[in-house]
Amino acid sequence: MLEKVLRIIILFDFYGTLLTDKQRLSLEMHYLNDFSLGEIASELDVSRQAVHDILKRAEQILFDYEDKLKFVERYQREQQTMQHIYELIEKLPTTLQQLPEIELAVKELSGLLDYSKEV
Repeated sequence: MLEKVLRIIILFDFYGTLLTDKQRLSLEMHYLNDFSLGEIASELDVSRQAVHDILKRAEQILFDYEDKLKFVERYQREQQTMQHIYELIEKLPTTLQQLPEIELAVKELSGLLDYSKEV
């Protein structure tokens, strides 16, 4: 269950702006703010069943976008590749690590990897 929740949150980060306002708000309240279906229903002035339907439809839309566009898959693959390159550089002898070009590459990779942890 936790894996599904994390997956939806990641998909929401990538594709959330492509949802309708009501879908986006419902997912945000439910998955990011831990609102119950009843609380969301009250906020949106709809039934609990309507909230359930909105959430299920929005989740399916997010999964469909990823199936077609593969942005999350590509992003995760790129992160793994950058991490691997960073680790390979760290294994180089210190004299090579201190070359200006290598130091710049490490700095840029570190920045990208640090940024990706915020996303």
